[in-house]
Amino acid sequence: MLEILQQPWPWYVSGAAIAFIMILLLFYGKSFGFSSNLRAMCSMAGAGKKVKFFDFDWRTQKWNLLFLLGAIIGGTIASTILRNDEPLALSASTIQDLKELGVAFDGQLNPSHIFGLEFATSFKGILVLLIGGLLVGFGSRYAGGCTSGHAISGLSNLQIPSLVAVIGFFIGGLAMTYFILPLIF
Repeated sequence: MLEILQQPWPWYVSGAAIAFIMILLLFYGKSFGFSSNLRAMCSMAGAGKKVKFFDFDWRTQKWNLLFLLGAIIGGTIASTILRNDEPLALSASTIQDLKELGVAFDGQLNPSHIFGLEFATSFKGILVLLIGGLLVGFGSRYAGGCTSGHAISGLSNLQIPSLVAVIGFFIGGLAMTYFILPLIF
């Protein structure tokens, strides 16, 4: 069984799992989004006393906090127990595209010269993480949610603002990939 779990799964397995979760959330009248967990954690810590945005009953978000905890535990299990040390199978054209963007493919899912400890602790890495964190935080607050909330939950509820947000996410991702990433690396 462990060997089956360590293999890459087809895309449709995760698609079916996401669809199942969304049906459950719709049935129970909930909406999915990870950025709301930060608001709940800040509210738990007492930030609602100083900032009105955090002044709400965080207990209504217990289910979402459990989902976050499950994602952290699942990610830990996947990266340790279910780890597959074989190099990632990536097409030659994708490796060439990454090379043209200045990203060296080292066989891992996350290239070490972008996601490695050496880069993260360098001045450039700290600057990229700080600016990236600020932009993601501002963007998710300005858009009224994060990519998972809008793209999964909002679109499944046929919300036009979520469609606009998702289009903006894609445009931003393309701009980052083709214009900003080559300048950084």
